[in-house]
Amino acid sequence: MTTANDKSGFQLQDALFIGFCATLLVALKSMLRLKLGLSGHSMLLMSFFYLICYGSVGRKGAITACGALAGAVATILGVGKGGPLIFLKFFVPALAMDVALILLGTLLILRWRLVVVALIGCLAWSAKGLVEDLLVGMSQQVALVRFGLKFLQGGLFSVVGALLVLPVLRRLKAHDLLHKETLIK
Repeated sequence: MTTANDKSGFQLQDALFIGFCATLLVALKSMLRLKLGLSGHSMLLMSFFYLICYGSVGRKGAITACGALAGAVATILGVGKGGPLIFLKFFVPALAMDVALILLGTLLILRWRLVVVALIGCLAWSAKGLVEDLLVGMSQQVALVRFGLKFLQGGLFSVVGALLVLPVLRRLKAHDLLHKETLIK
């Protein structure tokens, strides 16, 4: 039995919240299939929900768990293009964000840490697109230009998503909806 101070694994509330965020991410992404003509608008929802998971659960691995669950749900439901590879679209940015949090530690204040982590997730998301472009035979120059464009557009949406996280976490804490001491002071 785990106690509230046990740091070895997720508690039931943490697992349920991670599952809720993953399911809501996939549901909103599938409902709001907006054709904006801008690459990267999906990074708004991804960075927002992944960072909300991290902020409310407060454990390393929360983002990766949310990304894996979201990828599995999206693959099962057939959301988006890519078939079984859709799992990677959710999992790769989540894993990169978790690794960035481990490497960053507490070097930056929370707002900037969230922004940097969101940009690293966007970099991983863009890199996945670069690998896909190169695998289908696109020239390196064109693939790199597309990578740069995807990163710039996705980075803008990632930063907006990251900046929306702190007000939401403050509201949750103010209404006593976070069950333990979190990153918000």
